[in-house]
Amino acid sequence: MNYYQEITLLPEEDVSLGFIWQKVFQQVHIALVEHKVDKNKSAVAIGFPQYGKAKFPLGSKLRLFAKEQAQLEQLNIAKWLSRFEDYTHIKGIKPVPDEVSYVSFTRKNVKSPERIEREMTEKAQRWSQKSGKSLEECLAELEQTKPDLNTKHAFIFLHSQQTKVRSPDKNNKYPLFIAMQERESDTHGTFDCYGLSAKANDKNSFGCVPQF
Repeated sequence: MNYYQEITLLPEEDVSLGFIWQKVFQQVHIALVEHKVDKNKSAVAIGFPQYGKAKFPLGSKLRLFAKEQAQLEQLNIAKWLSRFEDYTHIKGIKPVPDEVSYVSFTRKNVKSPERIEREMTEKAQRWSQKSGKSLEECLAELEQTKPDLNTKHAFIFLHSQQTKVRSPDKNNKYPLFIAMQERESDTHGTFDCYGLSAKANDKNSFGCVPQF
């Protein structure tokens, strides 16, 4: 990745940083989908320079990376974030500095608290019907095997566009959990339409971005 563009999120007293992250990242994701170069493949990657270093897990900065300056120009992220210009500061496209380290940001599949509770209730209902025990008894017994929520990864709540189209009345919000891993060098992997290291990469290849 040779060029980058930095976006700073600007919360206010009545508008939280988490809320702005949701709105901004949703638009960035849609922009990457619109400019994808293959099925679920993006030429533009995303970096979080303050990941794990700030009070908010993702910090307040987002970087877009590309091999060619023209790829960032074509994305034209300012157009996609025009509704949030009061809450974002977008810098111009710059070359990546010479001295950088490399990291990969990957999506982690972690069940949300809502999904855990829903699955526990459904399982208890099936067990109650089969065993003849009350639903309360089954829930109490299942509580001992209830999975813990993995909260070590930063996450952003997004809205599923497909669910929104198929079922407008259904809650289509889901958490996108993001993990960071330091890498010794750029392994030249590919990126998905979240701008994260793609699952299609093999075990020796990761979509890496400069960290500085």
